[in-house]
Amino acid sequence: MKHPSLYKDQQVVVLGLARSGVSVAKLFHKLGAVVTVNDKKDRQSSPEADELDALGVSVICGGHPDDLIGPDTALVVKNPGIPYTSPPVMQALEQGIEVVTEVEVAYLLSPAPIIGITGSNGKTTTTSWIGEMMEAAGLKPMVAGNIGTPLCEAAQIAEADNWIVAELSSFQLKGTTDFRPRIALLLNIVETHLDYHGGMEDYIASKAKLFANQTKDDIAVLNADDPVCRDLMNSGKLQASIIPFSVTEELPYGLCVTPAYPAELSAPIGDAVRNIVWRDKEGGERVIIGVAELGIPGRHNAANAMAAIAACLAAGASAGSLTEPLREFRGFEHRLEYVRERDGVAYYNDSKATNPTATIIALRSLPPRIVLVAGGLDRGSDYMELLPHFRDQVKAVVSLGETRAKIAAVAGKAGLTAVKVVEPEEDAESTLRLAVQEAAGLAEPGDIVLLSPACASWDMFTSYETRGRMFKQSAHNL
Repeated sequence: MKHPSLYKDQQVVVLGLARSGVSVAKLFHKLGAVVTVNDKKDRQSSPEADELDALGVSVICGGHPDDLIGPDTALVVKNPGIPYTSPPVMQALEQGIEVVTEVEVAYLLSPAPIIGITGSNGKTTTTSWIGEMMEAAGLKPMVAGNIGTPLCEAAQIAEADNWIVAELSSFQLKGTTDFRPRIALLLNIVETHLDYHGGMEDYIASKAKLFANQTKDDIAVLNADDPVCRDLMNSGKLQASIIPFSVTEELPYGLCVTPAYPAELSAPIGDAVRNIVWRDKEGGERVIIGVAELGIPGRHNAANAMAAIAACLAAGASAGSLTEPLREFRGFEHRLEYVRERDGVAYYNDSKATNPTATIIALRSLPPRIVLVAGGLDRGSDYMELLPHFRDQVKAVVSLGETRAKIAAVAGKAGLTAVKVVEPEEDAESTLRLAVQEAAGLAEPGDIVLLSPACASWDMFTSYETRGRMFKQSAHNL
Protein backbone atom coordinates (compact mmCIF):
# COMPACT_ATOMS: atom_id res chain seq x y z
CA MET A 1 0.00 0.00 0.00
CA LYS A 2 0.98 3.66 -0.24
CA HIS A 3 2.28 5.60 2.72
CA PRO A 4 -0.71 6.51 4.94
CA SER A 5 -0.17 10.23 4.32
CA LEU A 6 -0.91 9.73 0.62
CA TYR A 7 -4.58 8.90 1.28
CA LYS A 8 -5.46 12.53 1.99
CA ASP A 9 -8.97 13.31 0.64
CA GLN A 10 -9.38 9.64 -0.42
CA GLN A 11 -11.96 7.24 0.96
CA VAL A 12 -10.67 4.71 3.48
CA VAL A 13 -12.98 2.06 4.95
CA VAL A 14 -12.07 0.56 8.32
CA LEU A 15 -13.83 -2.75 9.08
CA GLY A 16 -14.25 -3.48 12.77
CA LEU A 17 -14.04 -1.14 15.71
CA ALA A 18 -12.14 -2.58 18.69
CA ARG A 19 -8.85 -1.00 19.75
CA SER A 20 -6.96 -1.44 16.50
CA GLY A 21 -9.87 -0.22 14.36
CA VAL A 22 -10.29 2.95 16.42
CA SER A 23 -6.53 3.56 16.25
CA VAL A 24 -6.43 3.16 12.45
CA ALA A 25 -9.52 5.32 11.96
CA LYS A 26 -8.08 8.15 14.08
CA LEU A 27 -4.79 7.97 12.19
CA PHE A 28 -6.30 8.25 8.71
CA HIS A 29 -8.70 10.96 9.88
CA LYS A 30 -5.75 12.95 11.24
CA LEU A 31 -3.96 12.52 7.91
CA GLY A 32 -6.94 13.96 6.03
CA ALA A 33 -8.54 10.83 4.59
CA VAL A 34 -12.32 10.47 4.33
CA VAL A 35 -12.84 7.65 6.83
CA THR A 36 -15.84 5.34 7.24
CA VAL A 37 -15.81 2.78 10.04
CA ASN A 38 -18.16 -0.19 9.83
CA ASP A 39 -18.93 -2.84 12.45
CA LYS A 40 -21.64 -5.48 12.26
CA LYS A 41 -22.32 -5.12 15.99
CA ASP A 42 -25.18 -2.80 16.86
CA ARG A 43 -24.52 0.68 18.18
CA GLN A 44 -25.24 -0.25 21.80
CA SER A 45 -22.50 -2.89 21.64
CA SER A 46 -20.00 -0.45 20.10
CA PRO A 47 -19.06 2.15 22.74
CA GLU A 48 -16.04 3.20 20.66
CA ALA A 49 -18.38 4.69 18.05
CA ASP A 50 -19.12 7.78 20.14
CA GLU A 51 -15.45 8.68 20.36
CA LEU A 52 -15.07 8.54 16.57
CA ASP A 53 -18.33 10.38 16.00
CA ALA A 54 -17.03 13.25 18.12
CA LEU A 55 -14.06 13.55 15.78
CA GLY A 56 -16.27 13.66 12.71
CA VAL A 57 -15.54 10.11 11.56
CA SER A 58 -18.49 8.36 9.91
CA VAL A 59 -19.45 5.21 11.86
CA ILE A 60 -21.95 2.62 10.58
CA CYS A 61 -23.02 -0.12 13.00
CA GLY A 62 -25.43 -3.02 12.84
CA GLY A 63 -24.43 -4.64 9.54
CA HIS A 64 -22.58 -4.11 6.26
CA PRO A 65 -24.41 -1.79 3.81
CA ASP A 66 -24.34 -2.95 0.19
CA ASP A 67 -22.79 0.35 -0.91
CA LEU A 68 -20.08 0.42 1.77
CA ILE A 69 -17.41 -0.49 -0.78
CA GLY A 70 -17.53 1.43 -4.04
CA PRO A 71 -15.40 2.64 -6.95
CA ASP A 72 -14.16 5.60 -4.87
CA THR A 73 -12.86 3.39 -2.05
CA ALA A 74 -9.07 3.69 -2.04
CA LEU A 75 -8.21 1.29 0.80
CA VAL A 76 -9.83 -1.15 3.21
CA VAL A 77 -8.23 -1.77 6.60
CA LYS A 78 -9.85 -4.72 8.31
CA ASN A 79 -9.80 -6.09 11.83
CA PRO A 80 -7.60 -9.20 11.65
CA GLY A 81 -10.37 -11.48 12.93
CA ILE A 82 -12.78 -10.57 10.11
CA PRO A 83 -12.59 -13.43 7.58
CA TYR A 84 -11.86 -12.88 3.92
CA THR A 85 -15.30 -14.36 3.18
CA SER A 86 -16.97 -11.34 4.79
CA PRO A 87 -19.06 -9.55 2.11
CA PRO A 88 -17.30 -6.16 2.24
CA VAL A 89 -13.87 -7.83 2.08
CA MET A 90 -14.95 -9.94 -0.90
CA GLN A 91 -16.43 -6.86 -2.62
CA ALA A 92 -13.18 -4.95 -2.16
CA LEU A 93 -11.03 -7.75 -3.51
CA GLU A 94 -13.34 -8.29 -6.49
CA GLN A 95 -13.00 -4.58 -7.34
CA GLY A 96 -9.22 -4.65 -7.03
CA ILE A 97 -9.21 -2.54 -3.85
CA GLU A 98 -6.33 -3.29 -1.50
CA VAL A 99 -7.27 -4.89 1.83
CA VAL A 100 -4.70 -4.71 4.63
CA THR A 101 -4.47 -5.00 8.41
CA GLU A 102 -3.15 -2.46 10.89
CA VAL A 103 0.32 -4.08 10.76
CA GLU A 104 0.90 -2.83 7.23
CA VAL A 105 -0.21 0.70 8.10
CA ALA A 106 1.93 0.90 11.24
CA TYR A 107 5.03 -0.40 9.45
CA LEU A 108 4.85 2.28 6.77
CA LEU A 109 4.40 4.95 9.42
CA SER A 110 6.98 3.91 12.03
CA PRO A 111 10.42 5.54 12.19
CA ALA A 112 11.49 2.78 14.60
CA PRO A 113 12.60 -0.71 13.56
CA ILE A 114 10.18 -3.53 14.37
CA ILE A 115 10.71 -6.89 16.01
CA GLY A 116 7.86 -9.17 14.89
CA ILE A 117 7.03 -12.31 16.86
CA THR A 118 4.65 -15.00 15.63
CA GLY A 119 3.96 -18.68 16.18
CA SER A 120 1.10 -20.94 17.22
CA ASN A 121 2.16 -20.96 20.88
CA GLY A 122 4.34 -18.79 23.11
CA LYS A 123 3.94 -15.45 21.31
CA THR A 124 2.81 -13.39 24.29
CA THR A 125 5.41 -14.82 26.66
CA THR A 126 8.24 -14.29 24.18
CA THR A 127 7.10 -10.80 23.19
CA SER A 128 6.86 -9.66 26.80
CA TRP A 129 10.17 -11.29 27.72
CA ILE A 130 11.85 -9.41 24.87
CA GLY A 131 10.35 -6.15 26.14
CA GLU A 132 11.65 -6.81 29.67
CA MET A 133 15.15 -7.75 28.49
CA MET A 134 15.48 -4.87 26.05
CA GLU A 135 14.37 -2.45 28.76
CA ALA A 136 17.10 -3.83 31.03
CA ALA A 137 19.61 -3.44 28.20
CA GLY A 138 18.63 0.20 27.62
CA LEU A 139 17.28 -0.38 24.11
CA LYS A 140 14.00 1.60 24.48
CA PRO A 141 11.42 -1.04 23.52
CA MET A 142 7.74 -0.33 22.90
CA VAL A 143 5.66 -3.51 23.30
CA ALA A 144 2.72 -3.26 20.91
CA GLY A 145 0.27 -5.18 18.74
CA ASN A 146 -1.85 -7.89 20.34
CA ILE A 147 -0.47 -6.86 23.73
CA GLY A 148 0.37 -3.36 24.83
CA THR A 149 -0.28 -0.31 22.69
CA PRO A 150 -2.10 -0.69 19.33
CA LEU A 151 0.51 -0.75 16.58
CA CYS A 152 -0.69 2.43 14.87
CA GLU A 153 -0.50 4.33 18.14
CA ALA A 154 3.01 3.03 18.82
CA ALA A 155 4.12 3.94 15.30
CA GLN A 156 2.96 7.53 15.76
CA ILE A 157 4.87 8.14 19.00
CA ALA A 158 7.95 6.01 18.30
CA GLU A 159 11.31 7.60 17.59
CA ALA A 160 14.14 6.25 15.50
CA ASP A 161 16.04 4.93 18.54
CA ASN A 162 13.07 2.92 19.82
CA TRP A 163 12.29 -0.69 18.96
CA ILE A 164 8.66 -1.68 18.40
CA VAL A 165 8.24 -5.21 19.77
CA ALA A 166 5.08 -6.65 18.21
CA GLU A 167 3.20 -9.89 18.83
CA LEU A 168 1.63 -10.81 15.48
CA SER A 169 -1.02 -13.36 14.55
CA SER A 170 -1.49 -15.18 11.26
CA PHE A 171 -4.66 -13.10 10.81
CA GLN A 172 -2.63 -9.88 10.98
CA LEU A 173 0.20 -11.12 8.78
CA LYS A 174 -2.12 -12.38 6.05
CA GLY A 175 -3.13 -8.76 5.46
CA THR A 176 0.38 -7.44 4.77
CA THR A 177 2.22 -6.69 1.53
CA ASP A 178 5.28 -4.51 2.28
CA PHE A 179 5.73 -5.22 6.00
CA ARG A 180 9.40 -5.76 6.81
CA PRO A 181 10.46 -6.36 10.43
CA ARG A 182 14.13 -5.80 11.18
CA ILE A 183 14.06 -8.92 13.38
CA ALA A 184 11.45 -11.66 12.77
CA LEU A 185 10.73 -14.63 15.06
CA LEU A 186 8.77 -17.77 14.17
CA LEU A 187 8.42 -19.87 17.33
CA ASN A 188 6.49 -22.92 16.09
CA ILE A 189 3.62 -24.03 13.88
CA VAL A 190 0.83 -26.41 14.89
CA GLU A 191 -2.60 -27.10 13.45
CA THR A 192 -4.89 -24.28 14.52
CA HIS A 193 -7.16 -21.55 13.07
CA LEU A 194 -8.06 -23.82 10.16
CA ASP A 195 -11.64 -22.52 10.20
CA TYR A 196 -10.23 -19.09 9.25
CA HIS A 197 -7.46 -20.16 6.88
CA GLY A 198 -9.21 -23.12 5.29
CA GLY A 199 -6.15 -25.36 5.66
CA MET A 200 -2.57 -25.57 6.84
CA GLU A 201 -1.16 -24.30 3.55
CA ASP A 202 -2.73 -20.86 3.93
CA TYR A 203 -1.95 -20.77 7.67
CA ILE A 204 1.75 -21.48 7.08
CA ALA A 205 1.90 -19.06 4.15
CA SER A 206 0.39 -16.32 6.31
CA LYS A 207 2.94 -16.90 9.07
CA ALA A 208 5.77 -16.97 6.51
CA LYS A 209 4.82 -13.47 5.29
CA LEU A 210 6.74 -12.28 8.35
CA PHE A 211 9.94 -12.96 6.39
CA ALA A 212 8.77 -12.09 2.86
CA ASN A 213 10.34 -8.63 2.60
CA GLN A 214 13.40 -9.11 4.77
CA THR A 215 16.85 -8.56 3.26
CA LYS A 216 20.36 -9.72 4.13
CA ASP A 217 20.54 -6.83 6.61
CA ASP A 218 17.69 -8.33 8.69
CA ILE A 219 17.52 -11.21 11.16
CA ALA A 220 15.23 -14.27 11.11
CA VAL A 221 14.99 -16.30 14.33
CA LEU A 222 13.50 -19.78 13.86
CA ASN A 223 12.89 -22.89 15.93
CA ALA A 224 15.14 -25.65 14.58
CA ASP A 225 13.02 -28.25 16.41
CA ASP A 226 9.88 -27.37 14.45
CA PRO A 227 9.41 -29.13 11.06
CA VAL A 228 7.81 -26.10 9.36
CA CYS A 229 10.53 -23.79 10.64
CA ARG A 230 13.22 -26.21 9.45
CA ASP A 231 11.64 -26.36 6.00
CA LEU A 232 11.67 -22.56 5.81
CA MET A 233 15.29 -22.43 6.98
CA ASN A 234 16.31 -24.94 4.31
CA SER A 235 14.11 -23.58 1.52
CA GLY A 236 16.55 -20.95 0.29
CA LYS A 237 13.69 -18.43 0.27
CA LEU A 238 14.78 -16.48 3.35
CA GLN A 239 17.06 -13.57 2.54
CA ALA A 240 17.69 -12.58 6.17
CA SER A 241 20.52 -13.87 8.33
CA ILE A 242 19.14 -16.85 10.26
CA ILE A 243 19.61 -17.45 13.98
CA PRO A 244 18.31 -20.92 14.91
CA PHE A 245 17.41 -22.13 18.39
CA SER A 246 16.83 -25.65 19.69
CA VAL A 247 16.10 -27.50 22.91
CA THR A 248 16.81 -30.96 21.40
CA GLU A 249 20.01 -30.35 19.41
CA GLU A 250 23.33 -28.81 20.47
CA LEU A 251 23.66 -26.47 17.51
CA PRO A 252 27.08 -25.32 16.25
CA TYR A 253 25.60 -21.81 15.81
CA GLY A 254 22.69 -20.13 17.50
CA LEU A 255 21.05 -20.79 20.85
CA CYS A 256 20.69 -24.22 22.34
CA VAL A 257 20.27 -26.13 25.58
CA THR A 258 23.24 -28.15 26.83
CA PRO A 259 22.90 -30.97 27.47
CA ALA A 260 20.03 -31.09 24.97
CA TYR A 261 16.61 -32.37 25.95
CA PRO A 262 15.59 -35.76 24.55
CA ALA A 263 13.24 -35.37 21.60
CA GLU A 264 10.58 -37.45 23.38
CA LEU A 265 8.29 -35.23 25.43
CA SER A 266 7.76 -38.06 27.92
CA ALA A 267 11.47 -38.18 28.88
CA PRO A 268 12.55 -36.81 32.30
CA ILE A 269 12.94 -33.04 32.27
CA GLY A 270 16.18 -32.61 34.26
CA ASP A 271 16.24 -28.79 34.11
CA ALA A 272 18.77 -28.51 36.94
CA VAL A 273 21.62 -29.83 34.79
CA ARG A 274 20.87 -27.79 31.66
CA ASN A 275 22.11 -24.40 30.47
CA ILE A 276 21.06 -22.05 27.70
CA VAL A 277 24.12 -21.39 25.55
CA TRP A 278 24.87 -18.86 22.78
CA ARG A 279 27.31 -20.02 20.09
CA ASP A 280 28.60 -17.52 17.54
CA LYS A 281 29.89 -18.14 14.02
CA GLU A 282 33.52 -17.79 15.14
CA GLY A 283 33.24 -20.77 17.48
CA GLY A 284 32.77 -18.75 20.65
CA GLU A 285 30.39 -19.99 23.34
CA ARG A 286 28.71 -18.26 26.26
CA VAL A 287 26.41 -19.67 28.92
CA ILE A 288 23.52 -17.21 29.26
CA ILE A 289 21.62 -18.82 32.15
CA GLY A 290 20.76 -22.17 33.68
CA VAL A 291 17.36 -23.49 32.60
CA ALA A 292 16.36 -24.02 36.24
CA GLU A 293 17.04 -20.32 36.90
CA LEU A 294 14.39 -19.11 34.43
CA GLY A 295 11.49 -17.30 36.06
CA ILE A 296 8.95 -19.61 34.41
CA PRO A 297 9.46 -23.39 34.16
CA GLY A 298 9.24 -25.95 31.38
CA ARG A 299 11.19 -26.87 28.27
CA HIS A 300 8.74 -24.85 26.15
CA ASN A 301 9.71 -21.77 28.15
CA ALA A 302 13.38 -22.59 27.62
CA ALA A 303 12.56 -22.40 23.89
CA ASN A 304 10.69 -19.11 24.36
CA ALA A 305 13.62 -17.75 26.34
CA MET A 306 16.11 -18.67 23.61
CA ALA A 307 14.00 -16.98 20.94
CA ALA A 308 13.81 -13.84 23.10
CA ILE A 309 17.55 -13.91 23.79
CA ALA A 310 18.29 -14.24 20.06
CA ALA A 311 16.15 -11.17 19.29
CA CYS A 312 17.78 -9.10 22.02
CA LEU A 313 21.31 -10.04 21.02
CA ALA A 314 20.47 -9.20 17.39
CA ALA A 315 19.15 -5.80 18.52
CA GLY A 316 22.45 -5.03 20.27
CA ALA A 317 21.87 -6.09 23.88
CA SER A 318 24.82 -7.42 25.83
CA ALA A 319 24.50 -11.00 27.02
CA GLY A 320 25.17 -9.96 30.61
CA SER A 321 22.21 -7.57 30.67
CA LEU A 322 19.74 -10.36 29.94
CA THR A 323 20.29 -12.64 32.93
CA GLU A 324 18.30 -10.72 35.55
CA PRO A 325 15.09 -10.29 33.48
CA LEU A 326 15.31 -13.96 32.49
CA ARG A 327 15.27 -14.82 36.20
CA GLU A 328 12.66 -12.28 37.28
CA PHE A 329 9.99 -12.74 34.59
CA ARG A 330 6.97 -14.57 36.03
CA GLY A 331 4.68 -15.10 33.04
CA PHE A 332 1.03 -14.15 32.61
CA GLU A 333 -2.51 -14.69 33.68
CA HIS A 334 -4.14 -17.70 31.99
CA ARG A 335 -0.80 -19.36 31.15
CA LEU A 336 -0.22 -22.18 33.63
CA GLU A 337 -1.34 -19.75 36.32
CA TYR A 338 -1.47 -21.13 39.86
CA VAL A 339 -4.91 -20.34 41.33
CA ARG A 340 -5.18 -21.94 44.77
CA GLU A 341 -4.91 -25.09 46.85
CA ARG A 342 -7.95 -26.65 48.51
CA ASP A 343 -7.99 -29.90 50.51
CA GLY A 344 -4.54 -30.75 49.18
CA VAL A 345 -5.54 -30.22 45.51
CA ALA A 346 -3.80 -27.52 43.43
CA TYR A 347 -5.79 -25.59 40.80
CA TYR A 348 -4.14 -24.17 37.66
CA ASN A 349 -5.62 -21.89 34.98
CA ASP A 350 -4.22 -22.46 31.49
CA SER A 351 -7.14 -21.00 29.54
CA LYS A 352 -4.72 -19.62 26.91
CA ALA A 353 -4.23 -23.22 25.71
CA THR A 354 -6.48 -22.86 22.67
CA ASN A 355 -5.05 -25.80 20.70
CA PRO A 356 -3.98 -29.37 21.55
CA THR A 357 -0.25 -28.63 21.40
CA ALA A 358 -0.60 -25.94 24.06
CA THR A 359 -2.45 -28.42 26.28
CA ILE A 360 0.26 -31.04 25.73
CA ILE A 361 2.85 -28.46 26.82
CA ALA A 362 0.86 -27.77 29.99
CA LEU A 363 0.48 -31.46 30.79
CA ARG A 364 4.22 -32.03 30.36
CA SER A 365 5.05 -29.04 32.57
CA LEU A 366 3.19 -30.41 35.62
CA PRO A 367 3.59 -33.65 37.57
CA PRO A 368 1.19 -36.54 36.84
CA ARG A 369 -2.19 -37.07 38.56
CA ILE A 370 -3.93 -34.28 36.67
CA VAL A 371 -7.69 -33.84 36.53
CA LEU A 372 -8.06 -32.04 33.21
CA VAL A 373 -10.91 -29.68 32.34
CA ALA A 374 -10.96 -29.34 28.54
CA GLY A 375 -13.14 -28.58 25.54
CA GLY A 376 -14.46 -25.60 23.60
CA LEU A 377 -14.95 -24.41 20.04
CA ASP A 378 -15.00 -27.23 17.48
CA ARG A 379 -12.60 -26.46 14.63
CA GLY A 380 -12.61 -29.97 13.21
CA SER A 381 -9.71 -31.57 15.08
CA ASP A 382 -10.07 -35.12 16.39
CA TYR A 383 -7.71 -34.40 19.35
CA MET A 384 -6.04 -37.79 18.99
CA GLU A 385 -2.62 -36.22 19.61
CA LEU A 386 -3.72 -35.88 23.23
CA LEU A 387 -4.16 -39.64 23.68
CA PRO A 388 -0.64 -40.64 24.83
CA HIS A 389 -0.47 -37.65 27.15
CA PHE A 390 -3.83 -38.51 28.66
CA ARG A 391 -2.48 -42.00 29.25
CA ASP A 392 0.77 -40.82 30.90
CA GLN A 393 -0.22 -37.66 32.76
CA VAL A 394 -3.97 -37.50 33.30
CA LYS A 395 -6.02 -39.16 36.03
CA ALA A 396 -9.46 -37.90 34.97
CA VAL A 397 -11.07 -35.68 32.33
CA VAL A 398 -14.00 -33.30 32.58
CA SER A 399 -15.10 -32.14 29.12
CA LEU A 400 -17.39 -29.29 28.11
CA GLY A 401 -18.21 -27.11 25.12
CA GLU A 402 -18.75 -28.10 21.49
CA THR A 403 -15.90 -30.63 21.61
CA ARG A 404 -16.98 -32.31 24.85
CA ALA A 405 -17.82 -35.62 23.16
CA LYS A 406 -14.58 -35.67 21.14
CA ILE A 407 -12.42 -34.97 24.20
CA ALA A 408 -14.27 -37.60 26.21
CA ALA A 409 -13.82 -40.14 23.40
CA VAL A 410 -10.05 -39.61 23.36
CA ALA A 411 -9.96 -39.99 27.14
CA GLY A 412 -11.83 -43.28 26.83
CA LYS A 413 -9.40 -44.56 24.19
CA ALA A 414 -6.55 -43.65 26.54
CA GLY A 415 -8.05 -46.03 29.09
CA LEU A 416 -9.35 -43.40 31.50
CA THR A 417 -12.44 -44.48 33.41
CA ALA A 418 -13.00 -41.22 35.30
CA VAL A 419 -14.51 -39.13 32.50
CA LYS A 420 -17.31 -36.61 33.03
CA VAL A 421 -19.12 -34.89 30.15
CA VAL A 422 -20.71 -31.60 31.23
CA GLU A 423 -23.79 -30.71 29.24
CA PRO A 424 -24.59 -27.01 28.74
CA GLU A 425 -26.32 -25.26 31.62
CA GLU A 426 -28.38 -22.07 31.28
CA ASP A 427 -25.23 -19.99 30.68
CA ALA A 428 -21.48 -20.43 30.19
CA GLU A 429 -20.60 -19.45 33.75
CA SER A 430 -22.91 -22.08 35.21
CA THR A 431 -21.53 -24.73 32.86
CA LEU A 432 -17.94 -23.99 33.81
CA ARG A 433 -18.82 -23.86 37.50
CA LEU A 434 -20.36 -27.33 37.22
CA ALA A 435 -17.22 -28.57 35.39
CA VAL A 436 -14.99 -27.30 38.22
CA GLN A 437 -17.24 -28.96 40.80
CA GLU A 438 -17.03 -32.25 38.89
CA ALA A 439 -13.25 -31.94 38.69
CA ALA A 440 -12.99 -31.22 42.40
CA GLY A 441 -15.07 -34.32 43.10
CA LEU A 442 -12.64 -36.47 41.09
CA ALA A 443 -9.49 -35.01 42.69
CA GLU A 444 -7.71 -36.29 45.78
CA PRO A 445 -4.94 -34.73 47.91
CA GLY A 446 -1.80 -34.42 45.79
CA ASP A 447 -3.75 -34.10 42.52
CA ILE A 448 -3.89 -31.08 40.21
CA VAL A 449 -7.06 -29.68 38.62
CA LEU A 450 -5.98 -28.05 35.38
CA LEU A 451 -8.08 -25.96 32.99
CA SER A 452 -6.26 -26.40 29.68
CA PRO A 453 -9.03 -26.55 27.06
CA ALA A 454 -7.12 -27.44 23.85
CA CYS A 455 -9.79 -25.33 22.11
CA ALA A 456 -10.70 -21.72 21.50
CA SER A 457 -13.31 -20.21 23.80
CA TRP A 458 -15.78 -18.69 21.37
CA ASP A 459 -18.43 -21.40 21.54
CA MET A 460 -19.30 -20.31 25.08
CA PHE A 461 -17.18 -17.33 26.11
CA THR A 462 -16.22 -13.98 24.59
CA SER A 463 -12.50 -14.70 25.11
CA TYR A 464 -10.08 -17.10 26.72
CA GLU A 465 -9.54 -14.40 29.39
CA THR A 466 -13.22 -14.52 30.35
CA ARG A 467 -13.08 -18.32 30.46
CA GLY A 468 -9.98 -18.26 32.66
CA ARG A 469 -11.38 -15.72 35.11
CA MET A 470 -14.62 -17.67 35.46
CA PHE A 471 -12.58 -20.80 36.15
CA LYS A 472 -10.62 -19.02 38.87
CA GLN A 473 -13.77 -17.65 40.43
CA SER A 474 -15.33 -21.14 40.41
CA ALA A 475 -12.21 -22.61 42.02
CA HIS A 476 -12.19 -19.98 44.76
CA ASN A 477 -15.91 -20.54 45.42
CA LEU A 478 -15.67 -24.31 45.97
